[in-house]
Amino acid sequence: MRFTTIFRVALRALRRNTMRSILTALGIIIGIGAVITIVSMGNGAKARVEAQVAALGQNIITVYPGSFSSGGTRGGFGSAPTLTVEDAEAIAAEVEDIDGVSPEVRDRNQVLANGLNWSTNINGESPDYPYIKNWNIVQGAMFTDQDVKSLAKVAVIGKTVVDQLFPNEDPIGQTLRIRNLPFRVVGVLDVKGFSLFGSDQDDVVIIPYTSHMRRVSRRSNISSILVQGKTSDKLDVVKSRIEDLLNQRRKGREPDFTVRTQEEIAATATETSKTMTLLLGGIAVVSLVVGGIGVMNIMLVSVTERTREIGIRLAIGAHDRDVLLQFLIEAILLTVLGGILGILCGIGASEFASAYFGLPTLISPTSVLLAVAVSTVIGVFFGYYPARKAAQLDPIDALRYE
Repeated sequence: MRFTTIFRVALRALRRNTMRSILTALGIIIGIGAVITIVSMGNGAKARVEAQVAALGQNIITVYPGSFSSGGTRGGFGSAPTLTVEDAEAIAAEVEDIDGVSPEVRDRNQVLANGLNWSTNINGESPDYPYIKNWNIVQGAMFTDQDVKSLAKVAVIGKTVVDQLFPNEDPIGQTLRIRNLPFRVVGVLDVKGFSLFGSDQDDVVIIPYTSHMRRVSRRSNISSILVQGKTSDKLDVVKSRIEDLLNQRRKGREPDFTVRTQEEIAATATETSKTMTLLLGGIAVVSLVVGGIGVMNIMLVSVTERTREIGIRLAIGAHDRDVLLQFLIEAILLTVLGGILGILCGIGASEFASAYFGLPTLISPTSVLLAVAVSTVIGVFFGYYPARKAAQLDPIDALRYE
């Protein structure tokens, strides 16, 4: 029997029981749709994180204080104020393949201007900060190295601070007060939005780190050190050089710092979303297996119902492989059609989630092709046993079956 004839017979058999065929394929439709939706949401979340990481700046290495062990007491990064301005200056002077360094001093304080007040982040930075963070200044300019040396009372502010303290007016040249000290606004940063961890990056006042340390916070240590690497392929090398340099400066003491690259920070940020994607993906795979079992069950029922038909086909000259192929094609048609409908449902659900709930989604052609392949494999795997059972029927016993 020709393949086209077998295909037409299989299609006709499915059309005779349209409702049962649709209900049988429903498990595959739900499973494939769930896989497409979950994968697209996972890809969307990954793309959003990558975009946010890119917005933070390229090739950034951050040195955090802490990671110490003293007198039986141990701590991770950020647990002790152990970094100094001299550490940052040594990195800038001695480490190769870097483009910028910014000692950071971070604090949160109340600022006042125009009779208004606002609690915001006060960051002490170097003039390299906007370049390192890939952050444009849309009004005015960044403060200079001379401002850092002279402990100048100048500030560059984010859009949120502008909206809260200088609504409907130009903030350049105006004064805001930090701990009752007047700082002149010299620049306004471009809108940055929220960070990977949900904080408002535009809610910030940036001043020279020397002014922060000597005038505002009156501290001797810095919060962290931002380093801009020249190229991404040398980040690990630069990281090792920074670690070696800081260890040399400690003169044999245990390391009291932690160095992290941008990729490591991004990996930490995406770990939760990866775990959730894998968990939900596992549930979707289970639904696919359940759908496949449903296909096998219905095909076994179909073999039982059509026993006399199979006996007649075998009696008039059909080969075992023809019967096997017919039922196998029926199973594959069920799962492939279910897979196609599942893909359409998955794409629709992804678009709905993006449009109405604001969830990031990104449909990958690879996942669509994989869904079709998986549905075909399920059809072959779960359809083979019923097809083989049909092909092995004895023609005489099949003709006698009531």
